[in-house]
Amino acid sequence: MAAASVNALRDSGALALRTPPEHGGTGADAPTVARRLAELGRACPSAGWTAGTCATSKTLVALQHNASARKEYFADPDALVCGSGVPSARGVREADGVRVTGRWDNVTGSEAAEWAGLALMVDGAFHIATFPLADLTVERNWHMAGMRGTGSQRLVADGVLVPAYRVVQGGPFQPQTQLFFRLCVLAPVVGAAQGALDVAQDMFASDRKPFMTSYTRMGDSPGARHWLAQAATLVNRADTTMLVVARAAEGEDLTEIERAQLRTDLAGAAKDCRSALELLLDLHGSSGFRDSNALQRYWRDVAVGSRHPLLNAYLATEDLGSVLVA
Repeated sequence: MAAASVNALRDSGALALRTPPEHGGTGADAPTVARRLAELGRACPSAGWTAGTCATSKTLVALQHNASARKEYFADPDALVCGSGVPSARGVREADGVRVTGRWDNVTGSEAAEWAGLALMVDGAFHIATFPLADLTVERNWHMAGMRGTGSQRLVADGVLVPAYRVVQGGPFQPQTQLFFRLCVLAPVVGAAQGALDVAQDMFASDRKPFMTSYTRMGDSPGARHWLAQAATLVNRADTTMLVVARAAEGEDLTEIERAQLRTDLAGAAKDCRSALELLLDLHGSSGFRDSNALQRYWRDVAVGSRHPLLNAYLATEDLGSVLVA
């Protein structure tokens, strides 16, 4: 992501959404975070995605780490932080801390982040450690069709000694916290679909017409209007689902069936966004795939972002089915 975009995120307060209030942040609730990430994703999906990962990482550290680690990590409430919950590194305890070696792929925002919260295995157990980015090596291996601006590079630790107070055993997260993490993935995708709808509506307001027809503008075609309405319905449904789940993430305890249903709903919202983009590209035609056309960028970003493991549709359906027949 360009430095100007990172600075814009900082200046807007988007990176302090989940910085605890005692450290100068907003400590925003799930609906507020979801709306803001969608708003960012509407303009730039990569920016929304990066802010979402920052919110997830800050939430994780605030919940898991002690006061000393939090004081360092949250010293700048507007700092961009990154993280990974995949324990693809190992730590060995020493007298002065934990010696960490390993690598983490797909770490969003790692090129511009100041801190990273990364999962690792210590003594056979799941732990989370916080690292200044200066202690890690960035390997630029993010070569993707979509979400290109997220800078989701590989981070490498080569025998890094982490003070013991910055390494904690990760406990199980509350269901509402797990829903919040999933929301931080979905919201930028919903925003991207809204951005694509904006592009299509601008096309309808222009003098563009369906190619090789006698219509004088897109809005004259009943079929085009129908396609646009279908796309808008899918995008609005995804947005409604997002906010329903966001409110559930702030509510009381949920039953196992309710949790499984909400996970399925989130995956369904991601699929709605993909389906909407296909309709919008049908309307725009092959010119929508020009490099200069914003629609193809939204399409690529939605195609990649909506397939994040936390939005996996077939596994969510599998889990719901298992709960229903238990």
